[in-house]
Amino acid sequence: MNKIPLIIQREYFSRVKKKSFLLTTFLVPLFFIGMYVGIFYLTKKSFDDSHSVVHVVDQQGTVAGLLKSNKNLTYTTSSIALQKEIENLKNEEEKTNILIVPSDFYESRRVELLSSGKPNITTQNEVKDQLKEIIRNSEYERLGLDGENIKKIDDTIQISAKELGEDGDAKESHTEVAMGIAMALSVLVYLSLFLYGAQVMRGIIEEKTSRIVEVIISSVKPFQLMMGKIIGIGLVGLTQFLLWLVLTFALTSVATTLIFDQQDLSAQAAAQSLQGGNGAAAAQGMDFLNALQSINVTELLVCFFLFFMGGYFLYSALFAAVGSAVDSETEATQFTMPITMPLLLTYILSFGVLVNDPNGTIATWLSFIPFTSPIAMLVRVPFGVPTWQIAVSLVILIAGFLFTTWVAGRIYKTGILMYGKKASFKELIKWFKYKS
Repeated sequence: MNKIPLIIQREYFSRVKKKSFLLTTFLVPLFFIGMYVGIFYLTKKSFDDSHSVVHVVDQQGTVAGLLKSNKNLTYTTSSIALQKEIENLKNEEEKTNILIVPSDFYESRRVELLSSGKPNITTQNEVKDQLKEIIRNSEYERLGLDGENIKKIDDTIQISAKELGEDGDAKESHTEVAMGIAMALSVLVYLSLFLYGAQVMRGIIEEKTSRIVEVIISSVKPFQLMMGKIIGIGLVGLTQFLLWLVLTFALTSVATTLIFDQQDLSAQAAAQSLQGGNGAAAAQGMDFLNALQSINVTELLVCFFLFFMGGYFLYSALFAAVGSAVDSETEATQFTMPITMPLLLTYILSFGVLVNDPNGTIATWLSFIPFTSPIAMLVRVPFGVPTWQIAVSLVILIAGFLFTTWVAGRIYKTGILMYGKKASFKELIKWFKYKS
């Protein structure tokens, strides 16, 4: 076993020193920050550029005067014949529209919106909302109701969702924050297990096809080689995670500061920001901090480390067995799909079943099955899971990892030296049964 640390060291440093590792580590955070800035800029630009002109052909007679222009729409009442307006529209820009209000508008409640191109969704919604308001006011008047007083009715309601702690005290639950963290962890763990497990498989296939493994096996046991690769690549993954977190946090802070500092605010907007905007932002920040306090961050981080590593070792052992049985990544597809299906199923369920009912029967059982617990348990932890369930799940996961490693090791020691022979599930079972 004293050779395993040497293999771990080789696998770790051979990958960490690669230019591809350094580029990926530093470029991925930059990519996400760039995407974040790009989405913000394009969204802002799309709203700034979404202004449309609507020429109103009011056959009813009273509707055009009730339509109000705003920052997104400018209404103009048409004074020419409809056919002439349509002919003019062909030569107009795409953001020019004709709104035809029929004479029976209040009975039929139908209008036509013509555009030289595809009518903008924002424009359609704006027009629809204003016309609904006109219909509503008309109905208020017909029924003898005061529309202005009705609009003043405040029907908003706030639900203060609280949970009882073990000491019997009620505290804010902040379910939305728990759901956000749960789904983020689900995505992170799924991608990580698949990415780094595939790296183990790819590394074994490369050494096997280049016949380097025949030289390595002469000085170390196959099981030692497999474990060294799994642990070494796992440490590479953790290193990359830590660097991503630090870089992403730093770059996000800088990007957010630059975006909001460079916004062109008018004097009135600046005054509002000084009077109430900063207070609202501060209040939102405090709400977010209070929400984070409702989550046991220490427990979450510990569980993330333990279940990520447990899931990584379990799936990497399976990927190692697959890598030893094939000569190319193309051949590996028939084996990788079945072993990753439980992980994919849990990942899909995490966005619906698990976050909606984290303590339900399905979520609980999935958090005890080794092939699904790395995702299922981490999705449940932000919502609060009994310590005994976390402990039992972890024990079962470790037991599953040890059993999987034992099975994979028996296949690996035979398959790693098999070259040029196409493997099948039947062949893998034979390799497993071979005596040492």
